[in-house]
Amino acid sequence: MPAAPHAKLRIAIIGTGAIFRNHLEAYRALDNTDVVAVCDVNEELVQRTATEHGIARTFTTTTELFAAAGDPEDLGRIDIVSVCTPHPTHEAIVIEAAEAGVHVLCEKPLAIAPESSLRMVEACRANGVQLGVLYQRRFWPAAQQVKTMIADGTLGQPILGHISVLLHRDSSYYSATPWRGSWATDGGGVLMTQAIHYIDLLQWFMGEVTEVHGHINTYVHREHMETEDSAVATLKFASGAMATLQASTAATPGLGVQIRVTGETGASVQLTEFPEGTAGRVDVTGIADAIETQPTWPAQAHPNTALTQINAALIPYHKLQVADFVNAIATGTQPAVTGHEASKSLRIVLAIYTSSQTGKPVKP
Repeated sequence: MPAAPHAKLRIAIIGTGAIFRNHLEAYRALDNTDVVAVCDVNEELVQRTATEHGIARTFTTTTELFAAAGDPEDLGRIDIVSVCTPHPTHEAIVIEAAEAGVHVLCEKPLAIAPESSLRMVEACRANGVQLGVLYQRRFWPAAQQVKTMIADGTLGQPILGHISVLLHRDSSYYSATPWRGSWATDGGGVLMTQAIHYIDLLQWFMGEVTEVHGHINTYVHREHMETEDSAVATLKFASGAMATLQASTAATPGLGVQIRVTGETGASVQLTEFPEGTAGRVDVTGIADAIETQPTWPAQAHPNTALTQINAALIPYHKLQVADFVNAIATGTQPAVTGHEASKSLRIVLAIYTSSQTGKPVKP
């Protein structure tokens, strides 16, 4: 259902970690939202965060948050929650929000198991609320350009694709936050946390993936993580197209990300994110007998970017996706990236893990 006309949408943000600021700034850039509460299990941190950012109410459990939201004499109505907590906690929070009649915008990955994502999607459907998932790189103008080149026939139906995700993380990235790099609390390594963004873009460009064959390993960070720091895979699509993937957080320096698509017309396009966190740009376009290029790795760019800088650079695209989600709630329409849509890249990542374990191709 659309929100009441002219009413400001009331927002609560759950989780005050590294990505909290992106959500807060995105909501505060809009005229029709008001961040009225923040929730985190760390009482000292949530109080400090609320004071620093002028948020009226704090909660240390979602049970308390949703109880207060259901009481007009207490916090009162909440329209949207942003879920910015560790991956395995998403399901319980999303289902609790859905049962409270609250729309949910969740950080990626939606879940770390396919059955979990299905339960979340179904809970939101059954309770008549929207579920959106953050894949803000879809909102890059360059990503939209690639999508248009496919649709308008410049590329036509994609036949070949490639993703290269060669990023730098030092040991402190994993040791600073205990849940990172654990199968139980992170759900995976470079594939689940970093490469999933670009797998999402590739399947958005190329269509349904029907088979993957992959391998994972840990080469550099094995003292600090039990999940993978490196992966390779081949992907087959329902259309008959094929693609390859390489991903690692063991690169020094990081070479960023390149996504390349060749279409049935023979034309090719490459989308690059370098340094990590900067807006993607089309740096190679090959059409007919002409190639247009830009430097993939500009000489003046610093290759190894701190996580705080990466997150800050993504704020403009969080703003675009949050605005899209808020508009969907206000107008009663579908957001650009639904829970169902976000489940596609999750299933691909999980299929690569299964393939690596079994040594066999797997259907996502």
